[in-house]
Amino acid sequence: MRRADAKSLRLLAPALCLLLAGPALAKSTDRNQPMDIAADRTDAILTDDGDARLTGSVVITQGTLSVNADNALVTRKAGDIEEVTLTGAPATLSQLNDNGERMTAKASKIVYTLSTDMIVMTGGVVVNQPRGNLKGEMIKYDLTTGRLDGGGGGGRVSMRILPKTTKPAGDN
Repeated sequence: MRRADAKSLRLLAPALCLLLAGPALAKSTDRNQPMDIAADRTDAILTDDGDARLTGSVVITQGTLSVNADNALVTRKAGDIEEVTLTGAPATLSQLNDNGERMTAKASKIVYTLSTDMIVMTGGVVVNQPRGNLKGEMIKYDLTTGRLDGGGGGGRVSMRILPKTTKPAGDN
């Protein structure tokens, strides 16, 4: 790997760790773990304003977080990461939460805008969690409030919410 490629990957690490699926859904200690990033190719501009592209079998791991995508694009403005876009057929995320439960998500496109703390997933979106799942063509997730907004544009959203596990009879 060329030195510029290695440097660009180090610059991407802090931005990509922000891609975690939200504090309530993500294992809180993952952000303190080393991040490993691999791709077939990188193309980056090492200035305060520019894009860094990772292409071909992009794999990002950090603690229990695992991300797989065909491509990743990181946009920087004034030295700060502005947006991270993952695309794939599909792009996937998998992570444990603090209770040891796994959350998985997949979509054709996943866009995380840092200034608004908003994740927008489009194209065959499926989010699975232990207590249910969510499917649709477009799902917006506000990391600050935990609010989900889905559907629109003629696409329907479907959800399945499982009941809380109850204690078996005789357990007090």
